[in-house]
Amino acid sequence: MMELFAQGFASGRIIDVVVVLTVLEAAALILWRRMTGTGPRLSAFGLNLLSGLSLMLAVRAALVGAWWGFVAAWMLAALVLHLADLWRVWRG
Repeated sequence: MMELFAQGFASGRIIDVVVVLTVLEAAALILWRRMTGTGPRLSAFGLNLLSGLSLMLAVRAALVGAWWGFVAAWMLAALVLHLADLWRVWRG
């Protein structure tokens, strides 16, 4: 079992799994909202979700030994999306 986790981290596959689960969670929330009219709107969580996904992709890039520029680009994307989310929340 430990070997499986070690391989998952070394290959970045563990992050792939988390990204897929996160996308499925977002899809489920959107579907729930459309079906019931209740639950969070995409506008309430979309930027935060994208910021988190960007951080996950930065971690994945670092785990697989990608060029530092890719890691930095994903981190910058996360920062921009996070700031956009903060701006959205603060403006009301």
